[in-house]
Amino acid sequence: MIAAVIVLPILFSAAAWLVRNVRLRRRLWLTCSLLHVGMVISLVLQPPQPILGGWLAVDALGLLFLGIVSLLFLVSAAYGQGWLAQAHAGTAQGARDPERIFIVCMLFFLSTMSLVVLSHHLGLLWVAVEATTLASAPLIFFHRTVHSLEATWKYLLICSVGIALALFGTFFLGAAASAGGREGSLLLDGLLRLGPQLDVRLTRIAFIFLLVGYGTKMGLAPMHTWLPDAHSEAPSVVSALLSGVLLNCAFLAILRAYQICQAAGDAAFARTILLIFGLVSMLLAAVFILNQPDYKRLLAYSSVEHMGILAFAIGLGPAGYYFALFHALNHSLTKSGLFLTAGNILSVFKTKAIGEVRGLARSHPGIGWAWVIGFLAISGTPLFGLFISEFNLLGVAIFGNRLLSAALYLFLITAVFIGMAAAFFPMVQGRPEEGAQEKLPAALQLLPLLLFLLTFILGVHIPAGLDELLRLGAAALGGAQ
Repeated sequence: MIAAVIVLPILFSAAAWLVRNVRLRRRLWLTCSLLHVGMVISLVLQPPQPILGGWLAVDALGLLFLGIVSLLFLVSAAYGQGWLAQAHAGTAQGARDPERIFIVCMLFFLSTMSLVVLSHHLGLLWVAVEATTLASAPLIFFHRTVHSLEATWKYLLICSVGIALALFGTFFLGAAASAGGREGSLLLDGLLRLGPQLDVRLTRIAFIFLLVGYGTKMGLAPMHTWLPDAHSEAPSVVSALLSGVLLNCAFLAILRAYQICQAAGDAAFARTILLIFGLVSMLLAAVFILNQPDYKRLLAYSSVEHMGILAFAIGLGPAGYYFALFHALNHSLTKSGLFLTAGNILSVFKTKAIGEVRGLARSHPGIGWAWVIGFLAISGTPLFGLFISEFNLLGVAIFGNRLLSAALYLFLITAVFIGMAAAFFPMVQGRPEEGAQEKLPAALQLLPLLLFLLTFILGVHIPAGLDELLRLGAAALGGAQ
């Protein structure tokens, strides 16, 4: 079943390439998404044994992030049916139209992200992360504009530099495992078993390279510079996956490196670096969110902020691990919903400029309410899941006697709240422009609300099964179960 989760999207991708009928290709996209969710549920209910000598395996961390990948890809596929039907109704029926490339790359993207979360070999993990870049680059260039071309090249070049640095980190891990005449291995379980026998100097160098390398893909500052352009220029259905899913894959790669540092007895060093990167990312995001004129770039910088919160949470130590994973889940749900809503706004107003969007509450109440609810969710308002994690992380910092870090954290999330409120509410209020009267299918408006509902439910009650998975994931990082 582990291999099927990775191979199935590749098979559907090949089928979508061969199929000439546009509607059938869209159905293949949705069908694969449904089957993928079913297989992930079976993995959760009955985790299988590792395969390929331990190179592919499931654990609590992998299952959590695989569930996020599968769920959000299904929502994106469902949204994409209506989006493609409406926005690209005139697409040629020929075998080589842009929509065909789009669906093929989307399915391959699902396969590569699944490979990332299931990889337990550091070399295979590196290959999988690089494969996500190659699969998603054509998706960013979908609109074939000058700006999307620039964003695609920036994405490829910066992430390629990052992945090259991550490769150096992988080499250093191999050297640490081979020190003392041992037969080195890059299997995660083998590295964790070696633990204190690893050369600490080499593991520190490896972690720095891996953090900077995979942190580039995760969107940590100052390596984040590809992210605002890519998220802004990609179709919103792609932006939802880039922000809600792809960034998590890079975060998981960093967590794998952190697990090794933990086993080597050098977690304090890694946590210090993560804490610094987290606060720097939050600071830079706050600066660019204030007076941001583009609402899709605003959401992109919000992702930089939340990636900083994830790094900050791990940097706080074992008490923050559970809330880091819970925050990753809720951010994915909320940010994907916001990008889908942003796509609806773009479809109606034909602009990404915040100053040119007014009167959403009057012209399109469904979109307007979704925009407001999404803002409340992403800003950590009480009764939403992000409030639980952000509030508890503040408590962890205070009770851990990290008062300066707590003060900076509170100041930065407050600054981001103010900046986003100043952008969101004027878009909803006022009188709409006369040209903004286009109506959207109900499904395109309901799917983001479904994601916001999920994060609201998680803010009120965490199901026992999810709570157990989060605790097991935190325990895998060295926290209390």
